Amino acid sequence: MDAEVVSVVVAGLGVSGLAAARALARRGERVIVLEGNDGERQRAAAAELAPLGVEVRFGEPELPKGASLVVTSPGWRPDHPLLAAAAAAGIEVIGEVELAWRLRGDGAAPWLALTGTNGKTTAVRMLTSMLTAAGLKALAVGNVGVPIVEAVREPYDVLAVELSSFQLHWSSGIAPLAAAVLNVAPDHIDWHGSLEEYAAAKAKIFRNAPTVIYNADDERCARLAEPYRAAGRRVVGFTLGAPRPGQLGVVEDLLVDRAFVPDPRHTAEELATLADVRPLAPHNVANALAAAALARAHGVPTGAVRRGLAEFVPDPHRIAHVARIGDVDYVDDSKATNPHAAAASLSAFRSVVWIAGGQLKGADVDDLVRQAAGRLRGVVLLGADRARIREALERHAPHIPVVEVPGQDTGVMDRVVTEAAKLAAPGDTVLLAPAAASYDMFAGYAARGDAFAEAVRRLAKR
Repeated sequence: MDAEVVSVVVAGLGVSGLAAARALARRGERVIVLEGNDGERQRAAAAELAPLGVEVRFGEPELPKGASLVVTSPGWRPDHPLLAAAAAAGIEVIGEVELAWRLRGDGAAPWLALTGTNGKTTAVRMLTSMLTAAGLKALAVGNVGVPIVEAVREPYDVLAVELSSFQLHWSSGIAPLAAAVLNVAPDHIDWHGSLEEYAAAKAKIFRNAPTVIYNADDERCARLAEPYRAAGRRVVGFTLGAPRPGQLGVVEDLLVDRAFVPDPRHTAEELATLADVRPLAPHNVANALAAAALARAHGVPTGAVRRGLAEFVPDPHRIAHVARIGDVDYVDDSKATNPHAAAASLSAFRSVVWIAGGQLKGADVDDLVRQAAGRLRGVVLLGADRARIREALERHAPHIPVVEVPGQDTGVMDRVVTEAAKLAAPGDTVLLAPAAASYDMFAGYAARGDAFAEAVRRLAKR
């Protein structure tokens, strides 16, 4: 392909980059994909694109002449030389999410969008279950795995859109029918540069949404939503307490709506019971309330909200009960890959032997340890940054027994589970909630959770 006549550059050949290149080529655009990794998967993707006339260039990415637009994969940092060169040349840089919004056709399905530091995938799947229970053709897309640029080509009634901070950073024009922020806590600071920039990326989900939904129990969320109240938008909070007018919340064992009702000042409608939320934990109730608020913003009746929750099947590695051995429960929450998620997980249990450690990504764990200290029976640490968690325990929970299990091989998990079992007493929960990423030892959080579950099952056979 002649670099002088290239129209669009796609940066990265991951799931979103491949989908973006396909969509652009089908529209007749001249596309070049730039990919730094020359692996088997990338070569297969390039072969898939070749019949569409898309050229894939491997090696150190350089901005081709003649480019009018760059569509970047979400993992590429804003300071990447290619993206910096595009910005310096006045070439617009967007992500696959923004591209999908621009490519959607007339009569396209509305978007119900959500973001947050933790709980996004659970909440978006809850939302999709509610929409489906209402008889709508709905699909969970975005950060949950299905590229939005592919979904907008299909005749759905509504899309449940999960967005990461990376995706939102590169999006400016999206206008979901309703948008929700579940929570905001320090994460991906190494990518965004500061907590303020990370929060600002999350807040972009509200920019063009007629209905703004936020966690009223989260101070940072409340601050992000407040400007839109002053601007006259519909602003709806959700809380684990009794809801005020304009909110969804919890009254005794009921999830109730005082926002999407005829008279929020004097009436409330029952949405579901706490027993309908699985697994039942405070942060998961918040996920259910956020999903319900988005569904209600689209006109979903209360009965469908409850049916959707009842029919929802949680994804693996999210407070998943593995086994009970000798009156001790073993629970896999490997998806708790940052301190905020681990804190939510720990708060769901009374007495815990905590398994933690991995790659902290620069996150601070002092607040997490300070808050959890009263629940800890003992702690078993593994992974690259285990020393930082041990130091926080020495500062804030010096009375708690701590066992470190060294080594970087995946077989470490058997020793970890054995040590945790020694610390546990009847009635305790041995909880894998690492507060850290897994890539120092495992292929991902799922592999880490699988290793834990397999080690627990081997323990049960002894």
